Amino acid sequence: MAKIRGCDIPEDLYYFLEKHSWAKPLGNGRVRVGVTVVATKMAGNLSAVTPRSKRIGKELERGKSIGTMESSKYVGPIPSPVKGVLVAVNEALKDNPNLLVNDPYGEGWVAEMDVPDWETQKDELLTGQAALDAYEAFMEKEGFSCEG
Repeated sequence: MAKIRGCDIPEDLYYFLEKHSWAKPLGNGRVRVGVTVVATKMAGNLSAVTPRSKRIGKELERGKSIGTMESSKYVGPIPSPVKGVLVAVNEALKDNPNLLVNDPYGEGWVAEMDVPDWETQKDELLTGQAALDAYEAFMEKEGFSCEG
């Protein structure tokens, strides 16, 4: 896992940088999605995370909400990095919203989606060195860091 300005950015995930969300292929068209440590650091200490369980079984467009997160600095949607059918949400986030902060790429995942055209959609996301370079540029431009 790479560290940029103190922020953990796994090179093997696929990022929708503009919305600070990620996608991880699980196989057979299933994709796990969540938010980056950059998003959680910008939001601050979370008071609530509400995955959109009522949308299970529905197709969601890229950028549409798969949940909401609330803190003293931010209240807003958690955008999906991909278009697909919502098949599962991480209910543990309701009881422990800071899973999103403490382990955003593991226990803090937000949802799973069926994305039949993953091979096409992944080309619209950043991964590997391209993602690291883009986050470095974003943090430089915004004067952002996870340190301190």
